[in-house]
Formats: sequence, C-alpha cells, structure tokens
Amino acid sequence: MDVGELLNYQPDRGAKRPREEDGGAAGRDEDSRGGKQQKGLSARELARYREAGVGLEGGGDMRETEELALDKKKILEKLMDQDEEEPEAEPVDESSVKKMILTFEKRSYKNQELRIKFPDNPEKFMESELDLNDIIQEMHVIATMPDLYHLLVELNSVHSLLGLLSHENTDILSPEPHVAIAVVDLLQELTDIDTLQESEEGAEVLIDALLEGQVVALLVQNMERLDEQVKEEADGIYNTLAIVENMAEFRPGLCTEAAQQGLMQWLLKRIKTKMPFDANKLYCSEILAILLQNNDNTRELLGEMDGIDVLLQQLSVFKRHNPSTAEEQEMMENLFDALCSCLMLAANRDRFLRGEGLQLMNLMLREKKMSRTSAMKVLDHAMIGPEGADNCHKFVDILGLRTIFPLFMKTPKKMKKTGASEKEHEEHVCSIIASMLRNLKSQQRSRLLNKFTENDCEKVDRLMEMHFKYLEAVQQADKRIEGEKHEMVRRGEILDDGIEDEFYLRRLDAGLFVLQLICYIMVEISNSGISQLQQRVHQILNLRGGSVKVVRHTMREYAESIGDGKSEEFKEAERKRIMDLVDNF
Repeated sequence: MDVGELLNYQPDRGAKRPREEDGGAAGRDEDSRGGKQQKGLSARELARYREAGVGLEGGGDMRETEELALDKKKILEKLMDQDEEEPEAEPVDESSVKKMILTFEKRSYKNQELRIKFPDNPEKFMESELDLNDIIQEMHVIATMPDLYHLLVELNSVHSLLGLLSHENTDILSPEPHVAIAVVDLLQELTDIDTLQESEEGAEVLIDALLEGQVVALLVQNMERLDEQVKEEADGIYNTLAIVENMAEFRPGLCTEAAQQGLMQWLLKRIKTKMPFDANKLYCSEILAILLQNNDNTRELLGEMDGIDVLLQQLSVFKRHNPSTAEEQEMMENLFDALCSCLMLAANRDRFLRGEGLQLMNLMLREKKMSRTSAMKVLDHAMIGPEGADNCHKFVDILGLRTIFPLFMKTPKKMKKTGASEKEHEEHVCSIIASMLRNLKSQQRSRLLNKFTENDCEKVDRLMEMHFKYLEAVQQADKRIEGEKHEMVRRGEILDDGIEDEFYLRRLDAGLFVLQLICYIMVEISNSGISQLQQRVHQILNLRGGSVKVVRHTMREYAESIGDGKSEEFKEAERKRIMDLVDNF
C-alpha cells in the first residue's frame, strides 16, 4: 500500500445508530442530512491532515507538491511508529481498561496544565491535545464491555469526561479536532441502548454518574457553541441528541430533569431557527415528542416557554404544502404528536385557543393536504373532556361544522398516503362530534343538532350505517375471543384480570371504542328534544334488525370505563349523566 492509498483510506467511524433509518437516497447524499450520516475520517485524522495541508476533498488550498509529499511521509512515519507502539492484538480486560483510563487521566491533566500555562500559544498545547484525542478514541473499546462501566465511575473518569465537554478548543489558530466532540462521540457509544441492555448493572452505574454530573446541562452548553455549518460540529449535535434519546429510553424518568436543564429551551430554539430542513431538525422534533410523552411536568414547561406557539408556527408551513421528503413528513408527524401530548394538559388548551390553533387546524382540514389527518387528531385532543368546552364553542364560531361534517359523511380516499386507516379517521371525527355534543351549550348546541336534521336527516343515516359496520366488526372479534376463552378453560388455564384486560384491549382495537362513540352520539341526539332525530334513529334500528338493548349494553360498558385519570367525583357524575341518557333512549 503506498502513501497515497494509506492516506485516502477512510475507516468507518460513524455513529452507531444509522443516520438514515430507511436507507433512502437522502442518507446517501452527504449534504442532505436526512438521517444519521456515516463519518468518513475521524476527527483526529481530519485535524492532522488539515495541519499537514492535505487536500481532503480534491480541492482547497493545495501546497506545493514537494511539501505535500514530505508531509505525507511524516504522517506515514508517525502512523507506522504508532503501529509499533500500540500492538493491535492487546486483549481488552479489566487491567487494560484501567490502564487506558489512567492514561486518559494523565493526558487530560497534562493538556489542562499546558493550556493554563500557555493560554495564548496553541502550538505549545497542540500535541497534548492530539494525544488526548487519541486516548478518547481508544476508549471506544470500553463500549464493547458494559460490565466494566463501573471502572469509569470508580476511577473518576466520568467526571473528567464531563469536564472536557466545556473544553475550550474552538481557537481559530488551532486546527486540532474538538475534544468536546470526541467526548460526545464516546458518550454516544457508551450509552447506546443495545449496549446498556447488555449489562443492567453497569448501565445503572454509568447513567447515575452522568446524571449526578449534570450531563444534560453540559451537553446543552456544548451545543450552544457548536456551528452547524461545519459538518463535524453538526454531527456532534446529532450524537448529543442520540445520547439524550439513549438515556431517556433506558430511564424515562429523567425526561423532566433533562427538559429543566435547558434541553427544552434549546430544542424549541433549534426547531424555529430558519435553516434548511436537515437530519438535526428531524431529530430535535423526535426528542421533543419523547420528552412530552406521558409527562405533565415537561408539558407545563413547554407551555410556559410559549412552545405551543412555536409548534403552531412550524406546522403552519404544511397548511398549503405537503412535506417534500419522507423525512420532512416524519418531522411534521413528530411535531403533531408533540402538540397532541401538550394538549393533554388543561392549561395548554387555553394557550392553543389563544394561539389560534383551532383556526389553523380548521384550515388544514379544508386544504386536503397530508397534514389533514394529524390536524383532525389535534382537534380531537383539544376538544375532548370538560376542559375542551371553550375550544368546542370556538370551533363552532369559526364555522368548523362546515369542515367536520363533510369528513363525517365521507372518509377521504387519500387516507392511505398519510398512513392513516379509515378506522382512525372515523374514530377522530366521531370523537370530535361526541365532544361537541357533550360540551356545547345554547346557540352553538342548536347549530350542531340542526346539522343532523339537514337534507332529510342524512347525517343520522350515515351515523346508523357506521353503527352497524362497527357492531359487526366487534361481534366478530367477540366470537373469536369467546372461542379462545373456551379453549383456555378446556386446557385448565385461569382467566385472570390481566388476560381479561388484554381481551378488552383487543375488542377496543377491533372497533369497540368507535362503536361506543357512535352509540353515545345516537343517545345524545335522541335526547335532544328534536323528535325527528329520535324517530329516525329508532326507525333505522328496527329496519336493520338492530336492538335498543345492544345500544344500552354498549353505553353501560362505556360508562364503566370512563374517565381514566380523572377524579372520582367527575367519574361518578359523568356515569350518572350517561346512564340517564341511556334510560331515556
């Protein structure tokens, strides 16, 4: 192998998680950071080649041919010396890891000492910086042995690594790699979720030490000073987000702490930055959705930071335009999911209302773009339950009934494109109408009920058509479940609560929840005092061989399962209200 070949060799030192999940063209294109990119040269090699003036991309500032050859020769000699000094076959065990950690500590201390001694003379500490970077690269091997993670903690190197995250080697004069970015790469590999799951004990020790050292706050501070126009630094941000994702997956409870240590603020700032769409923006949207999942603390924090407005501004782009790539579509879905999570908190419903979120979602429903399905889901979350009353009234005021009922009458054919099912669409539409029937008062309620009388009660006909469709689906599921239960009893198995819950979830999935919503709408409009509606409901039930008993049974089941997470008084009042409607049906 000649010098040129050796220098052009690019080891694959990419992040463990592939940057392009689906392996699409965007991932292969170096500039369209649509997924995790593979790094060509490591940080250390890049810096050294830059120092030597080697043209890495075939262009740039090329030196004189003789100088270039000389520099190449020097590098080759150094690489060969390293090969002699560091035999590859050294086994990785506890003593070699200890030795590696101690070498790292020594080099870190030496670098720190020289930086303090010669703060204005980078040449004096450049060599120590490269040595430090070398040992950090070597420490990647520890990620293959998570059961030895306790050594990193016992020998205090987690503390030292975290200290290097604020390492000030962003000097214009020094061409060496960012030590902080090398640390991020190492932490990303150490916290890889597959590795953490290999040794629960080692993972717990490492994560505890990182959290104790306020790792998220330090990572955020480091991201603040990175320039995403530089590919290496953009990769550093991507790997930082990967660390957060890994830790959050291993220990979901840390999301609140992470959000409060500046991460939420940084994510919102990055999402609204006017930059071309890239992998980092996609990843930010993903991390944001993860932080908000099942967590009222982070939802409240986002609301207080005007995050609802940020989400609405970012989503407004998709009002009249479809996402241009699959990655951008994924980001749009992540932002919609984040918004839906936020709306689980009552205080955010009010912020959504004031931020004209209803108007935006209503426009999206009318525009018939990809965002329509998700906009429907957001409206459902905004209007459900007693906390959604103000949004329900406002929705009628902005002529939302004109938008929602055509979608109730006919499920759009383009649903497949957005990956949503017909059942999902019908569930959200019925849930929105049920929420309005529950929450609307006076004039707005009359406007809603009048919709059902229009065109010879065509909407009641559609409602009854859906009733029989979902009733049949649920009956088929019930038959299958009964068969399975019978088989289990025959084998002598016990049907405990866990199995019963699993069967109930399967029934809900088969369409029971949509059937419950439809039956609720049926009993609500039948109790509205408009005899025309009640007559039509009963007329169609009789014509199709339906039964009032089945409707009542479905509603009783619905009343029993109502109000998860609500207070006991609310549950009781709501059950009584529903049973009163059922008794008068």
